Amino acid sequence: MTASIANNDGPVAMPDVPSLGQATKIWTKIGLLSFGGPAGQIALMHKELVEERRWIGEQRFLHALNYCMLLPGPEAQQLAIYIGWLMHRTAGGLIAGILFVLPGAVVMLALSALYAAYRQVPLVDALFFGVKAAVLAVVVEAVIRIGKRALKTRAMLAIAALAFVGIYLFRVPFPLIVLAAGLIGWLGSRVAPHMFSTAGHAGAKSCGQHSVGIIDALFERGELRHTRPTRWHPLRVLAIWLPVWLGPVALLGLFTGWSSLWTQISGFFSLMAVVTFGGAYAVLAYVAQAAVGTFHWLTPGEMLDGLGLAETTPGPLVMVLQFVGYLAAFRAPGTLSPWLAGGLGALLTTWVTFAPCFLWIFLGAPYIEILRGNKALSTALSAITAAVVGVILNLALWFGLHVVFRQVVEIDMAGMRPDVPVLTSIDWRAALLSALAMLALLRFKVGMIPTLIGAALAGLVLAHL
Repeated sequence: MTASIANNDGPVAMPDVPSLGQATKIWTKIGLLSFGGPAGQIALMHKELVEERRWIGEQRFLHALNYCMLLPGPEAQQLAIYIGWLMHRTAGGLIAGILFVLPGAVVMLALSALYAAYRQVPLVDALFFGVKAAVLAVVVEAVIRIGKRALKTRAMLAIAALAFVGIYLFRVPFPLIVLAAGLIGWLGSRVAPHMFSTAGHAGAKSCGQHSVGIIDALFERGELRHTRPTRWHPLRVLAIWLPVWLGPVALLGLFTGWSSLWTQISGFFSLMAVVTFGGAYAVLAYVAQAAVGTFHWLTPGEMLDGLGLAETTPGPLVMVLQFVGYLAAFRAPGTLSPWLAGGLGALLTTWVTFAPCFLWIFLGAPYIEILRGNKALSTALSAITAAVVGVILNLALWFGLHVVFRQVVEIDMAGMRPDVPVLTSIDWRAALLSALAMLALLRFKVGMIPTLIGAALAGLVLAHL
């Protein structure tokens, strides 16, 4: 079957509509090659689906991306679910979303098990000594990259500063920061719209008005009827996907107790799935504080190690949460073996983190046209992104303190509780490696993977000095 669509130059022949089996092969390829965080993953999908296979046109791709950026969770995976759903209904969305995550989940599970088994081996410890320094550079680079895009006005700078002060000095929970920033942006768009810039939020450039695809042709011919919302659509989606997502959480609470480790893992990461606006780096600041300071599942250094592992695997960077779930269950297995408990902890974390992504897309995608041109909503999202910059800056500072200094203490100053380093505990080797990694990433534009590998090898040398 060949689709076609007209543009200003006349009818344009489209490639054949791929079968579900053919689409599965492409989504498998994307899942295996999706390194480099959301920017790299979105660029890969654009190359494969817009430029080479012409499944979806440029404008519709950008519109879908904007919608996914409105949602909590990994926008790259949600974009895959969205495009898969457009082409092959629910089955297409399920296949695209699962295959986007599956390779990274399998690799991260194996790496988590190896880490738990060999973390205390001197060679492995030295490698991770270097990786931690490089991860600090990666997070600093993320602050700069997102800040350049988001902080266009003084109002946005003020929101970022307030978010940083709130989370660093006063320990304001991340969800409250997101809600407050969104409310400020929404009100700002009505009271002082000139102070809030929402232009270019998607962070992608159009490749021309004539970039069209198979999906566009099918829309023109009225064949994608499943994309039209029906009266019972919301209730049907909620009736299916809320139990899929939260059913395991409720069952674990009933059978293991509401204060058990399993209930803590499923409940905590279910909350994370609702408030992960701004990508993995933003939510990691909150996860690091809770997993290290509240639940004591792992140490600050181990949190850095997990992020370093996640940076080297395909799939969403938020897969680092699986590493946290693995270590939490591995160290408190109860009557299970540590290896089985760790695997179940990783599986549970992955489930409650990514299952909601399907709910958001299947529930909201038919209504995306309502979001077109909604300036208040767009401004609210821009304000949230600005707040995320402040949150990621806090994450960079948190990582930096625990990488460069061997001892960090929390002090209480008139209601403020900042982390302060013990200056005499500075580790000059870690400081040197971090500085070199920042030079590699920011000055010489060395890729993330080569920087991580180089820092790990340098750690082998410096760790024993």
